[in-house]
Parts: sequence; C-alpha cells; structure tokens
Amino acid sequence: MKPDRERMLREMGLGPVWKLRVPPAAVPVGQAATAQPAAAPPLAEAVPAIVPVPDSAFVAPSGAMGWEELAATVAACRQCRLCAARKQAVLGVGDRNADWLFVGEGPGAEEDARGEPFVGQAGKLLDNMLAAIGLKRGADVYIANAVKCRPPENRTPAPEEIAACSPYLVRQIELIRPKLIVALGRPAAQTLLQTDVRIGAARGRLHDYRGVPLVVSYHPAYLLRSPQDKARAWEDLCLMRRTMQERKGT
Repeated sequence: MKPDRERMLREMGLGPVWKLRVPPAAVPVGQAATAQPAAAPPLAEAVPAIVPVPDSAFVAPSGAMGWEELAATVAACRQCRLCAARKQAVLGVGDRNADWLFVGEGPGAEEDARGEPFVGQAGKLLDNMLAAIGLKRGADVYIANAVKCRPPENRTPAPEEIAACSPYLVRQIELIRPKLIVALGRPAAQTLLQTDVRIGAARGRLHDYRGVPLVVSYHPAYLLRSPQDKARAWEDLCLMRRTMQERKGT
C-alpha cells in the first residue's frame, strides 16, 4: 500500500490496511432500496424525516441560467427563513464540469463564515476520504449542499427550506452533468431521491437520479461522532470508485 494512501486510511480510522469484508451488493441503476435494516444505527437515523418535496418544486430557476446568474440568484435569495440569520449563501465549490458530485446537508458555522461547503473537521475528513480513492477537492469533484444557507444551531433543514433550495441544486446538477452523485447523509439522500431514506438500508447499492447513478453514504460529521461506521463508509467509497470505473469503461 502506498504511504500516502495508508496515511489517509489511518486518518479515517481504517489503517494501516483495510480489506472489504463483504463486497457491497449493487442493484441496477434506477432500482431504489426497499429493504429495511433490522435495527437503525444509533445516531445516523436520529434526525427528523424530511417530507418529500413535490415534483413541481423541482423546476430550475431558468433553463438558460448559467453559473454566474445562478450564483447571484442564490446570494440574493430570500425564499425561506434561513436567509434571516445567514452571513452568506454557500452555493458550492469545485470543478463545474466534474464527473463527481458530492451533496451534503447544509452549511455549518464555519461554512457560513467562509462561503465554502465542508470546511473544518468534517471537511478535513471528507478530503481524506476523497484522497483515499484518488480524488481531490476541486479536481473533477464538485461539492454542494441540499440547502445553501445555514440552519440555526445546525439543525436539520425543514421541508419548506429544502423545497425553496431544491431548484438551485437541480440547476447545479444540470450544469455540471456529473457521471456520479454521492449523497452524504439522510437529508441529502431524501432531497435527491424524493423518498424517505434510512442510511443503513440505502447505502451499499446504486440508486438513480434522473439517469445518473447515485450512491448514499454517511455524512462526515456523523462519522466524526460515530467512528464505528467508518468501515462501512470505506465500503461505500469502494462502490463509488468501482461505479465510476464502469461508467468510464476503465
């Protein structure tokens, strides 16, 4: 194992060597998970369920809206109450023509201050997870969130807040045209899949977002609280890498 990769896996709590115990079973793209776990993980599911947003909410702000107009629209957005306490809206960061799109929940305090998603300890862990499969923030990777403004006290976004921001995320996906989408955490997965999601049942297999393969995994902030699930997160990373290799024919 290369020293750099070994260091990254140690950072995730998986080093010095990690081998998959059981290869994750993939299902055909478009087939959502229906099985329910025997028991919900202790913290991963301890968030309020998000009511699915009606399809009518998923209309891009403008079919011709480019990145600059989208960024200006998000920065000035006052479509929900989250705008009241934000320092700034956080659109996203990275390669705007990326093959990889990672979607989290929403900005935290540091993200709100700096205007970039996934900074601080959760961001450091995400960067290490990316490096473990040969990726780097900003290089063929784009990172976004389900909502663009920080929910107070980092609470789970409310359904109406998700609905207000969903058109922005939809337009981002249309502009990026990724080959693979990764939903990090339950709110992101529910926003993209438009159904109630349990991470334990949804991870480890492929889902579909409008013809694009989608993988569900744990949010890095959750992994910092629950390191016992880092091994499952590594399995998800392997599924992502394998799926992308198949998509690219490599």
